[in-house]
Amino acid sequence: MPYTINAHKPTVLIVFGGNGDLTKRKIIPALFNLYLENRLPEKFAIIGTSRTKFTDEKYRTDLLAGINKFSRTGKAKKEDWAKFSVNISYQAADIKDVASYDEFESTISKLKNEWKEDPSVLYYCAVSPDLFCTIAENISKSKLENNHETTRIIIEKPFGRDLESAKALNKKLLTIFDEKQIYRIDHYLGKEVVQNVMAFRFANTIMEPLWNRTHIEHVQISVTEQIGVEDRGSYFDNAGILRDMIQNHLLQLLCIIAMEPPVNFDADLVRDKKVEVLKAMRKIVPGMIDKVAVRGQYGAGWVEGKEVLGYREEAEVNEDSNIETFAALKFYVDNWRWQGVPFYLRTGKRLFKSASHIIIQFREVPHNMFNNVERNLPKQNRLIISIQPDMSIKFQLESKTPGLEMNLNTVDMVFDYDGKTKIDSPEAYETLLLDVISGDQTLYMRADQVEAAWEVVMPVLDYWENNKMNDFPNYPANSWGPENAEALIAKDGFHWINLPDKNKKE
Repeated sequence: MPYTINAHKPTVLIVFGGNGDLTKRKIIPALFNLYLENRLPEKFAIIGTSRTKFTDEKYRTDLLAGINKFSRTGKAKKEDWAKFSVNISYQAADIKDVASYDEFESTISKLKNEWKEDPSVLYYCAVSPDLFCTIAENISKSKLENNHETTRIIIEKPFGRDLESAKALNKKLLTIFDEKQIYRIDHYLGKEVVQNVMAFRFANTIMEPLWNRTHIEHVQISVTEQIGVEDRGSYFDNAGILRDMIQNHLLQLLCIIAMEPPVNFDADLVRDKKVEVLKAMRKIVPGMIDKVAVRGQYGAGWVEGKEVLGYREEAEVNEDSNIETFAALKFYVDNWRWQGVPFYLRTGKRLFKSASHIIIQFREVPHNMFNNVERNLPKQNRLIISIQPDMSIKFQLESKTPGLEMNLNTVDMVFDYDGKTKIDSPEAYETLLLDVISGDQTLYMRADQVEAAWEVVMPVLDYWENNKMNDFPNYPANSWGPENAEALIAKDGFHWINLPDKNKKE
């Protein structure tokens, strides 16, 4: 991505929720890997904060355990960790108490004097969403660094619980910060394959003539998870999969597939094109919801030889919960490029396997000349973008099978990250954190983009909340979801495409 601010400017990162799971699993390992690749500024400081009291030494020890367990580069070398961790400190604080912020101001001033240069100051809200406004307000009341060019605030999802709460949160943040200071993070946008879709689409002339309703029959976007809600029962039972996955991750993937080419990679120009997609999406009217949306909730079952609980038996979940753990929806983008092309989105927990992929299915050949009953008839071409567990972009084409007969066979043209690249692909948080440090908002959501995404799903969300399902749970663990999810796509003459897993029997 094109950086608009010197990436080597001294930087102070204050992590609210510094003792949390996200910090240990993602944020610190990402920063450490950036350090190993000489991507961080020469002068930087990381300040973790939460209510728990720690010494700096104890805090660093806990973070090192997280790196050794979760970092893509494996266990940290002692000398590397020693040089990196000297920049980490910990400040116990009650983030609801404005007086607690005085110590942050004192630390920033001390670093200014030491570095003899004003640093960029980044506030990372790795906390419960109900604390986002509190942190922003106390930063303002404490008159902490708020230079519009160098101060930034990073907001984790969920950004609001619905359209009205998202608008209220945007309104509050924008009274304190400018839009260019607010980084609403969606880690899916930092994934290597997702970024490569932009290059694949807009850097290759052969793609543009095919990327429209004339040649594309339908699009499928699937993000499936084998795990259940694990220790997130309390959160999930107030959110559901529609809020947790579709409103943000899956709709953002849809935007990347459907957007028009921007003039250049300026952050606002790219985000303008994504907002145009959301604004063009066909409104879902109440009477049509059951025809375009399916929900499900998992029951008990067996996963990899182990018996697992149904959703309603999970910890901190209501025993008669109406919350969906599976959702499948059909959308249309009403513009010249995509008119009439259905976009099918599917996501769920306790499904057969964990995978994320985008499938572009092209139309049939206009005239089938291979019509001999003894031959394999040509199958429709597909572009398969696999995000996880494998990272690849695959074209499925038809070719003649070697031999004396004119028999057809599907062949794959594959760009496989694992097999073709010698560079270890960075984790999403590495990309996203480097962008924040550098002042690049291309991969971050703008206020109008967040609100437009909420507008798309609100009719379904309201309907589901006000209409209880009587057949929950309606799919067993280790399946592909409820039967009516298949009916949703089958009535249009299609079926969900589940990619084979070489390590698992279908």
